[in-house]
Amino acid sequence: MRPAIALLEFDSIARGIAAGDAMVKRSPLGVIRAGTVHPGKYLVLIGGLTADVEEAMGAGREAGGASLVDVVFLPDVHPDVVASIGGVRREDGGESLGVVETRTAAAVIDAADAGVKGARVTLRELRLADDLGGKGYVLFGGEVAEVEAAVEHAVARIAPSGHETAHVVIARLHDEMRANLTADPGFASRARGVEKPEEGGGEPPSPPPGGRPLPGSGGR
Repeated sequence: MRPAIALLEFDSIARGIAAGDAMVKRSPLGVIRAGTVHPGKYLVLIGGLTADVEEAMGAGREAGGASLVDVVFLPDVHPDVVASIGGVRREDGGESLGVVETRTAAAVIDAADAGVKGARVTLRELRLADDLGGKGYVLFGGEVAEVEAAVEHAVARIAPSGHETAHVVIARLHDEMRANLTADPGFASRARGVEKPEEGGGEPPSPPPGGRPLPGSGGR
């Protein structure tokens, strides 16, 4: 993506589609990506030159009307945020973890940008809406003071919007929890790593990667 991005979040799929159409007709955007997310919302992500993105946002607001539930506009977006929106996940050597959770996808993108600009941290992961009931969350990694600063910047950036947030800093993340976060973040995929014991006993099942056997699985 080029210098600016914006994401508009609608609680109506029909209005969201109309808004996306209006935006791409209004300005020569570098990129537009749109689609449904849980729970029945519609997201439109646009990128391009700052003036073009601003012009397109105006068209989206007009077309979306009252169905627009949140919006973020980043005229100088951090490149790690763009990569994370595209699904990039990163590991880091720091011992601490910061988590910021928001009610909307737009808010968490804003929080991620503020955190990674405000402190020397790794943007480990950014998850948006799908399989999260419409929520979003961002993970920051690094040394504890830097992670604390990143979380503070992230929360301060989105506070004026009035959207509810949850945040936490873990000063020393346990290796087993780190392994769970590094793997597929969905619980179902993690739980499938636990094998069912064979009938009549036998060897205890192997624990899932990065974890001990679950209670009752026969592990010691």
